[in-house]
Amino acid sequence: MSITTNEIATVGRRFHVTGMTCSHCEHAIETEIASLPGVCAVNADAAAGTVIVESTHELDVDDVAASVDEAGYELAR
Repeated sequence: MSITTNEIATVGRRFHVTGMTCSHCEHAIETEIASLPGVCAVNADAAAGTVIVESTHELDVDDVAASVDEAGYELAR
């Protein structure tokens, strides 16, 4: 597959987060992770306990963990 100059390649990764119980939790985590450089999209799912992040490059897990911690939750490692 070739990528044209108008497209940006993204990296997708799923993380497991403990402590999410509702849409407020999802929003708090999404907001914190979205502020990381290179993040294109974030989708937190409280029921599954997961967060899917798309970014322009591989994210440092410690940076993601710090963002999740800032939101008041914990990244399962």
